[in-house]
Amino acid sequence: MNKIHRMVFMALIIAIGTFASQYVWFSVGAAKVTPVQHAINVISAVFLGPWGALEVAFIIGLLRNILGVGSLLAFPGGMVGAFIAGYLYRFTRKFYFASIGEVIGTGIIGALLSYPIAKYILGSSGAAFMFVIPFSLSSTIGSVIGYVVVLVLGKYKKLDYSN
Repeated sequence: MNKIHRMVFMALIIAIGTFASQYVWFSVGAAKVTPVQHAINVISAVFLGPWGALEVAFIIGLLRNILGVGSLLAFPGGMVGAFIAGYLYRFTRKFYFASIGEVIGTGIIGALLSYPIAKYILGSSGAAFMFVIPFSLSSTIGSVIGYVVVLVLGKYKKLDYSN
């Protein structure tokens, strides 16, 4: 992908992620989960690599917070998941590893990293593992959606997967 295609693709998926987060979400415990964000993490991990996916996740999280439709928990969950998904895809070149990386990165690591933010910045009390179930559920649903999207795009060879 050349630089212009890359920037346009990033802008497109950032716009989709920011828009969809306002309408496609559900609450599980203390967390507001957005499976579209996780689908975008998988898609951006495959097409943009770990650093590009991290950038996309950061910008979507930032825009969601500016617009008042997200929380600070979008940063550790989304960014860690996107990076690990991109790293695993780059290492293996298997789409399903991007999905697995998203679930591990967001559902486990990102959830545990969210605890200090929730406790010390947002003033939420609870156990350190209180985000693991909602983050894992959301990232699993979104990862399956993202996996299907990259499979379909891969069949039609519409985009170049080189990072």
